[in-house]
Amino acid sequence: MAREEEHLIYAITVPLSTSIILANLVIISGILWNRQLHNTPNYFFLSLLVADMCTGVALPFIPLMAHDRELSFSSCLVAHIFPNFLFLAFLLNLVMVHYERYICIVEPLHYSNLWMHRSFPLALLLVWAPPLLYASLPAFGWNNWTGPDWHGCCAHGQKWTPVSNCSTNVTICCSYRRVFPNAFLYLEVYGLVLPAIFTIAAMTGRVLWITRGQLRDICRLHRSVERGQASDREQRLNLRYTRCVVAVSLTFLACWVPYLIYMHVCMSFLMSDTRWTSTTHIVLSCTGIGSMAVVPLVLGLANKQYTEPAHKLLLKLRDRLRQTTQTPRGSAV
Repeated sequence: MAREEEHLIYAITVPLSTSIILANLVIISGILWNRQLHNTPNYFFLSLLVADMCTGVALPFIPLMAHDRELSFSSCLVAHIFPNFLFLAFLLNLVMVHYERYICIVEPLHYSNLWMHRSFPLALLLVWAPPLLYASLPAFGWNNWTGPDWHGCCAHGQKWTPVSNCSTNVTICCSYRRVFPNAFLYLEVYGLVLPAIFTIAAMTGRVLWITRGQLRDICRLHRSVERGQASDREQRLNLRYTRCVVAVSLTFLACWVPYLIYMHVCMSFLMSDTRWTSTTHIVLSCTGIGSMAVVPLVLGLANKQYTEPAHKLLLKLRDRLRQTTQTPRGSAV
């Protein structure tokens, strides 16, 4: 891989990764600082934030997976398996958080008896262990390492040189096509990722539909009290619901659509067995993965309880800064 491509990857992903990590740290500190937030729903959200922060750490390495690199055998496995595990764990944590909130709204009477609350360690194990097991399957033999020339070959551009012509016998031609078979990628995309995204979208739509029905009942009560006239409170409720629908729609379009486009383009190139330009892959991968990692940040930053400690800290810093700037003036007078 050319150094220009590597510099471009780091130039795009490092600022995005730093922003994701810092934002997650702010929300995590807000949950840990406030003892009132120490409950099972927030623990699930805390697990999601940890997975999202890990995804932010792995973000600069994800675009590198599509390029041929000279790495050792173990380094090649880690460079592909570990980011894939973090991504799948993040996605499963996101489904779990949405499911927990979905049950809270759909079945509020049975919410306290939910199995996730009664066996919290088991729920955490279900969102972290299966992604690790599935991502590790290439290390247990489900891969494309078929030839004996695997060990000690190297790549020059798009041509593969024989073992005798390689500069070293320690490195190998590391590529995602060698680590992940097509069947593995098809199963992950169409059997895990897409169903998880559609499940999140379906639960969100169901919650909005239930909220709309409850809002209609409230409006009917207001109209019965106001003798058939629409009150200002009813208009405010409708306006708030409209804002909620617009916010959810824009979040889905901004966070999930870029990733769906990126994933569809990846699978199209994989099926056609063609090679795309590096710049296209870098832009699509950074935009897709980065936009998806923003979803927990939107959920967290929208809650004032999570951001209250950071807000108080900023106010204290602002007050101290004002005092330091006003002190020399007072002493001079």
